[in-house]
Amino acid sequence: MTTSETQSAESAAIEDHAALGDGRTVALIDRSGTVDWLPVPSLDSPPVFAALLDLDRGGRMVLRPVADFTTRRHYLPGTNVLETTFTTANGAVRVTDALVTGVAGRLPWLEFARRIEGVSGTVVMDWSVEPGSMLGTSSPWAEHVDGSRILRIGTVNIGVTGLADAEEDADAPRFGGRIRVVEGSRRTLTVVATDDEPLHLPQPHNVDIGIDRTVGNWELWSRTFSYDGPWADAVQRSALALKLLLYAPTGAIAAAATTSLPETPRGGKNWDYRFAWVRDTAYTLRSLARFGLREETHAAVSWLLRAVKGDPGGLRILYGLREASSAEPQAHDVPGWRGIGPVVTGNRAADQLQLGVYGDLLSVALAYASAGNVLDVPTRRLVSDVADHVCDVWRQPDSGMWELTELRHHTSSKMGCWQALQAAQQLAALGQADGNPERWRREADLIHDWVEEHCWSERLGAYTMVAGEDELDASVLLHAPSGFDRGERMRSTIEALRRELGRGSLLYRFTGAEAEGERPFVACSFWLASALACIGDIPAAAELMDDLVARANDVGLYAEMMDEDGTFWGNFPQALSHLGLIDAALTIADLRR
Repeated sequence: MTTSETQSAESAAIEDHAALGDGRTVALIDRSGTVDWLPVPSLDSPPVFAALLDLDRGGRMVLRPVADFTTRRHYLPGTNVLETTFTTANGAVRVTDALVTGVAGRLPWLEFARRIEGVSGTVVMDWSVEPGSMLGTSSPWAEHVDGSRILRIGTVNIGVTGLADAEEDADAPRFGGRIRVVEGSRRTLTVVATDDEPLHLPQPHNVDIGIDRTVGNWELWSRTFSYDGPWADAVQRSALALKLLLYAPTGAIAAAATTSLPETPRGGKNWDYRFAWVRDTAYTLRSLARFGLREETHAAVSWLLRAVKGDPGGLRILYGLREASSAEPQAHDVPGWRGIGPVVTGNRAADQLQLGVYGDLLSVALAYASAGNVLDVPTRRLVSDVADHVCDVWRQPDSGMWELTELRHHTSSKMGCWQALQAAQQLAALGQADGNPERWRREADLIHDWVEEHCWSERLGAYTMVAGEDELDASVLLHAPSGFDRGERMRSTIEALRRELGRGSLLYRFTGAEAEGERPFVACSFWLASALACIGDIPAAAELMDDLVARANDVGLYAEMMDEDGTFWGNFPQALSHLGLIDAALTIADLRR
């Protein structure tokens, strides 16, 4: 990639970003070294740097050569620390970017560090730190306090340290300047931030040590990760991406790091994914448990069970990352990524009825118990209450997995209810659930028979999206791994889905999604690979995986959707996409054995 000092007239492509995290928030950096997304202090906070959604007033951190340059970048092996090499006609500079972590985990403040090393020749670099309007809610200002450079916006305090020469721009509160980087030199630019509390300003020497410590922390985490099967590098990178989305203070797992990145050029389908979906949490926990990652598994299970205990009938499909999180939708008067709005915070789907979520919840409890753990007494009762509730409600229409507004009898929702009752029976057999497993078995059989009768189309040769209709839905592929069907009907459904929803190796979510302007949904393609393996077609599953793994961006990340040409759409990085990759790789590896 070649770039000049001239600021692009439009936001960077979604696929041009890498992600950094510290267990509390996530920063996105484009190929030019610009940080254009960073909420402070938490992932679901208003973004202090948000040029990704508001090019003019959103705020950014810049570090790049003045002259034309090319870039090469990669994560340091086994880490979420990014190394970028900028090469100009006069020399090369290496920048190492990290959200710094402490000796015992995340720091009590945000510390974003940029180590700048001269590789060859001499390169003049532009740098700046310019907070934005937090989606139009606040106005930043700059000040000097006892010789320190301080930026403030709302209750957020930002300190800029490490580079001696800086200019303040009164018209756009920011600090910035130019530095001359020569071969063998090493300097560090540090941005620290707190919210509604005093601000710690670290010494440059300690920051430099902190970058190395952060690398070591990530490497230590990766050494506990156990997987040596096919696509190992992609699986590990996906696990590292999921680790970025795990909100350490509570154990909640965010669906993505952003809000309002559009699913279609037409706009309108712009959602906030900085919430924890029960579905995504369930898939993540199954993967974490199989990798032997005990702390994350326990934290996420505990968070989920705390969220839902006491009211199994009121189980929500998503929850905030923090107790103070609000899902109440709010629109913001900013243009959006490349002018495609709206920009929103909150998520209107929070109170939808989705029956499949019960299968997700009880599969979490089963995965945890099957890994050798013991459920507490209230959780045992919760399992029983949820199973009994499913026996009563599975006949109801719902919004389905895709959060549609019309209530219908969605096939994958019924299959999810079957999955919930199967999990409850297995938990009872393990001695980790109370209740009436015989009732659960009878109702599970009724659900299975009902789906076979009402949700199968002889004309299409496929399980349909909803009972009695001829639309197709890729989410039924999830129920090859769940065990609902691994026979001829699932094989025929796969063929039908590839005919109607397939575009090369990619799949749309459901009938009509393409007509609505959507792009293929990344996770669906990985679900297809898993389903192919489950029906015994391992060679086709492996061939599809090879293609899909190659479609990640240059640092191994995926968004929610992508075009056949590799253009990313939707929020990023997307947990469900990376979960699909992990599950497919594990499923194929297991069935090969």
